[in-house]
Amino acid sequence: MSVVIETMPPVPTRPWRNSKATGMRNLLAIALALICGGAINQVTGLSGFLGLFVGTAFLFPVFVALANAKRGANVVADRIASAVIAVGFIAVTIPWLSIFITVFQKGSEAFHSSYLTDDMRITPSGDDLQYGGIAHAIVGTMLMVLVATVISVPFGIIAAVYIVEVKGRFAGLIRFLVQAMSGVPSIVAGLFVYSTVVVLFGGFSAWAGAAALSILMLPTVARTSEEVLKLVSVDLRTSSAALGATQARTVFTVVIPTVASGLITAAVLGVARVVGETAPLILTSSYFVATSTNLNDPIASLPIYIFSSLGLGDQNATARAWGGALVLLGMVFFFFLLTRIFSSRIKRK
Repeated sequence: MSVVIETMPPVPTRPWRNSKATGMRNLLAIALALICGGAINQVTGLSGFLGLFVGTAFLFPVFVALANAKRGANVVADRIASAVIAVGFIAVTIPWLSIFITVFQKGSEAFHSSYLTDDMRITPSGDDLQYGGIAHAIVGTMLMVLVATVISVPFGIIAAVYIVEVKGRFAGLIRFLVQAMSGVPSIVAGLFVYSTVVVLFGGFSAWAGAAALSILMLPTVARTSEEVLKLVSVDLRTSSAALGATQARTVFTVVIPTVASGLITAAVLGVARVVGETAPLILTSSYFVATSTNLNDPIASLPIYIFSSLGLGDQNATARAWGGALVLLGMVFFFFLLTRIFSSRIKRK
């Protein structure tokens, strides 16, 4: 008579997760690196947070290796690589956080209850910060970016479709021109529009500013859209053709809907590319202190508002420039957030 012994199946584990002991070793390595980094700062004369980080960054992988020395060469190599990656990530993050914190601290001084709804029609830039506002610059920036988007996004997507889908006779030439345009300095685009639009059609205007921005925006949209369209599987195209669909119908009903979120991202990248440009707007749209929606006249913009306020050198004017920079960062962040939400909804559908 045989006896059958039932055994419990092994409990699945996650060996890639750090245990509590590993976490304690990492904390100990961080503490020792901070202590030794502070000591190095005192001896070498390095000052401030940056000096402390430099000393700690070099010592942290060493202490991580010493803390895991008894666990084998593979574990030590893995922990050192993880420590180096963590230090690199922090080193990249610190400058961005420093920029955001600095802009917020200095830009918040210019804010008051009607800062986003008033303009500078009757307020000099050096006047008290409780007067005036930035509404005229916000409206002008939104109008010019909107017009530039309407011009650039369709042409950029059409160029990408011609290069990737149609693959016509001039596909190589168009790709070369798009790549060449992406390297054009912004001041050159402004000079081109100044000589062709401003001089020939009667002066500075929002149309001229939007034209300059569209020249800078077009290559970004076209190149990004081209890379997005290349991600579409060949099987989708061949399946659509096998069902009898024409190439145009395949592109507009299969390919473009498949990468719609990527094309939206391309448009947002184009907006982010031009929303902070100053040089082309100086030569095309100029500046106006009152809120205006007339595209045929000079119009305000956030980059020119920041540039002109900072150029005065007055304390209040400089604070207003920081406030404009904070609003500009907020607008870019809002665009990216809105795009992420919209793209996620398209993917769910």
